[in-house]
Amino acid sequence: TDFFMTKNSALKIGSNHKTYFDITVADNSGEINGKKWDVSEDEAASLSEINDGSIVKIRASVSEWNGIKQFKILRIRKTTEADVLDMADFVKAAPEDPKEMLAYITAQAETIEDTGLKKLCLNALSENEEKLLYYPAAKANHHAELGGLLYHTRRMLTMGIKACQVYTNLNKDWVIAGVIMHDMEKLNEIAANEFGISSGYTVKGNLLGHIVMGAISMEERAKAAGLSAEKTVMMQHMIISHHNEPEFGSPLRPMFPEAELLHHLDMLDARMFDFEEALKTAEPGGFSERVRTLEGRLLYKPSFANEK
Repeated sequence: TDFFMTKNSALKIGSNHKTYFDITVADNSGEINGKKWDVSEDEAASLSEINDGSIVKIRASVSEWNGIKQFKILRIRKTTEADVLDMADFVKAAPEDPKEMLAYITAQAETIEDTGLKKLCLNALSENEEKLLYYPAAKANHHAELGGLLYHTRRMLTMGIKACQVYTNLNKDWVIAGVIMHDMEKLNEIAANEFGISSGYTVKGNLLGHIVMGAISMEERAKAAGLSAEKTVMMQHMIISHHNEPEFGSPLRPMFPEAELLHHLDMLDARMFDFEEALKTAEPGGFSERVRTLEGRLLYKPSFANEK
């Protein structure tokens, strides 16, 4: 038995035509999906009162389905605030302070020599400061946590600046601006509360997605920053190409080096995050559960992993 925060929950009808309760819950170590089978009408009424952000007390056994652990829920009830000692126990957060991450990103934007690109980035960071301090970078998967969008951006920015020292043909202004702006519309794509927990996507998020939303919003942002028509289109291209492939939402592949680097920075940070998260719970000398976002791979944790 333990307490968790609800991320998503719904009453559903199974293939046997019986009602079951499907819920994803989280604490500061991560999240897990659970099922309560054969829900009665009375139970359904009380379960329907559980919404996103609710704190629930669960008694469950742990089972495995398709190589992924999940709860088989025996009992579940919604709690009151009086039951909870510290909300931090229920919120998974990025390992760095959001205000410090935002300060770092802003400081890098200040180094941009191109006045238009610099104004573009500083305006976006300033206008969205409140949301940036808590927003996740995803509904689920990589950086779906309090401050996750800042953490994702900060790490990409650090790697991008290092890459400019190696690949001297790169224009650092464009690398910095591309990283800062590429996911900015996730703030309007994802619906999230002040704990960084997403309940899904907004209407625009579902209908357009952050890539299309980013390209559209860039017109107005670029105009306000005084960017030329060419630079505006280049910024739009960086946004629409950063997923690289149509099946991941990008209609075009990158067509200049800074855009190509942006794609690889984005992919690298997402994958390194997934490796780190999956291996947290693996035993030294053993394997993780299968990681869906990494092609269903088992990941190995060396026997000496915890040695100092």
